[in-house]
Amino acid sequence: MQEFNTSFAIAADLIFSAKPELLEIVMLSLRVTLSAVAIACAIGFPLGGMLAVARFPGRGALILLFNTLMGLPPVVVGLLVYMMLSNAGPLGFLQLLYTPAAMIIAQAVLITPLIIALTCQVIGSLFLEYEEQFKALVVPPKTAAAALLWDARYGLMTTALAGFGRAVAEVGAVIIVGGNIAHVTRVMTTAIALETSKGELALALALGFVLLCLAMGVNACVLAVRAIGEKRAYV
Repeated sequence: MQEFNTSFAIAADLIFSAKPELLEIVMLSLRVTLSAVAIACAIGFPLGGMLAVARFPGRGALILLFNTLMGLPPVVVGLLVYMMLSNAGPLGFLQLLYTPAAMIIAQAVLITPLIIALTCQVIGSLFLEYEEQFKALVVPPKTAAAALLWDARYGLMTTALAGFGRAVAEVGAVIIVGGNIAHVTRVMTTAIALETSKGELALALALGFVLLCLAMGVNACVLAVRAIGEKRAYV
């Protein structure tokens, strides 16, 4: 019990004293995750909007595919990205394996289907309200999708935050393509797994608490964004 209490005491000291080792891991985690979310949103918002508005053969199959890929196992993503970036892979010449860039790619691949599927749902619901007006004005699908994406910006912020929450807590893909190298590719989730396996609970507890606070922060942001969106909708 003494060792257990000591681990909590050391973890608290690591957090409140802002130890460089802890800050380095947290900042790298945020840099990787935010970069991946930005890439996923840049791809997922337009594609999800067009998928919701456009009508073409195979649309239903695409929606089903992206909905299915929302539950894509992270280790599968990590394996596929590893194969692409390895020396024997088609992108091996880029020498990105075991770098933060590889981790960003893996997280972006993991959450892009989530962003596309959720965007399609948000824009699809909104499109039902304006479909007749768009048809009457002969608005092209691309223009309609752009207008609805702007109109649904608060809902899409919630979608982006959902992608962030999934990415920041991910461990399987990033440990495969990043290698969990100290001072290079070690992020919060991989560090927690490593320190726990070594029996070094203090750093793992500190990082776990920071990760929990980030998750709470994301949920608080989601609620705040929804409240703002609902308030503006009644104005």
